[in-house]
Amino acid sequence: MTYPGTVRLSRAHLTHLASLLTVHRKAIGCRWRRLSPGRQALLVLAHLRNGDTYARLAAGFGIGVATVFRYIGEAVDLLATHAPTLTAALWQLAWSDRPLAILDGTLIPIDRLGGDNNRRYYSGKHHKHGVNLQALINAAGDLLWISDGLPGSVHDLKAARTHGIIKATASAEIHTLGDKGYQGAGGTIATPFKGRNLTDGQRHVNSLINRRRGAGERGFATLKTWRIFTKVRCCPHRIGPMAQAVLALENVQC
Repeated sequence: MTYPGTVRLSRAHLTHLASLLTVHRKAIGCRWRRLSPGRQALLVLAHLRNGDTYARLAAGFGIGVATVFRYIGEAVDLLATHAPTLTAALWQLAWSDRPLAILDGTLIPIDRLGGDNNRRYYSGKHHKHGVNLQALINAAGDLLWISDGLPGSVHDLKAARTHGIIKATASAEIHTLGDKGYQGAGGTIATPFKGRNLTDGQRHVNSLINRRRGAGERGFATLKTWRIFTKVRCCPHRIGPMAQAVLALENVQC
């Protein structure tokens, strides 16, 4: 059985993705496909926004599951190339009225994996398997940049170093706020003080940092309105490009 559904996005998102797919098809010399660029764009948006499975989409669009897999992978990779790079995000911050960045990490839940990967992707902090994503968010709560995925066992500080965030923000002289997980990062990253016996001055600093960092939670909340991230069941290596694809869609002017 099939049934109609809705995707809570504006037509601008559909038009933008369809345009990218049209240009891409011309570039690779594609003559004919089962779905038009507009229908492929609708399929991809339904997957990302609603979390619809490959099997459900295949039945709804009248194509095979393997074709759905290829269509989604193609569109996600295409969108990910249009997501802002770390350098572009820092330039945007540097030229803004409020050149302050918020560095934060999140865990995207995934299914259990076999072999050694089962341990690598298990987060002791969250007590679940997942992929670690790092992001830069501005003071208004807008998501500016998001990283590739790392195994859930990777600590946020190590992830920030792996992606070169600490060196990049220091080179750009962008003041950055992080939580206690980034203590010892150095550079221009400020973190709250740890401990119980804090002075009044240290408590005041913690209060200021935590108040400003509240915008970071809004940035990831925007990402997680896309239901595909409720629990991802594809290859963990695809989660980073999927998040970057969503960021590119969030930047579409409606």
